[in-house]
Amino acid sequence: QVQLVESGGGLVQAGGSLRLSCAASGSIFRLNTMAWYRQTPGKQRELVARVTNGGTTNYADSVKGRFTISRDNAKSTVYLQMNSLKPEDTAVYYCAADIQPYGMPIQNYWGQGTQVTVSS
Repeated sequence: QVQLVESGGGLVQAGGSLRLSCAASGSIFRLNTMAWYRQTPGKQRELVARVTNGGTTNYADSVKGRFTISRDNAKSTVYLQMNSLKPEDTAVYYCAADIQPYGMPIQNYWGQGTQVTVSS
């Protein structure tokens, strides 16, 4: 069974930094695009950043220049380095990945979410 486990959330002051990690585990044949989303109460989940298995990255305009997504394919892990954090970055952050388990088609998987709170 494939699962994504996130870590690294917490409380930080504005201007500070946090690093989120998300590790994929289980019967994985192929790990494709990995991404971070975030959601605040009453709002739709939004894409923060994504990285393909070839290393191509995309970012939401609101985080460009402040956040960096990266991945370690040997560890099946994706990271989100968040710098210069702002109160408006406060949200639950979710990891997502397109994964093909052995003997199965590619599916989209989600982590359980990790809270990031930025105080002013």
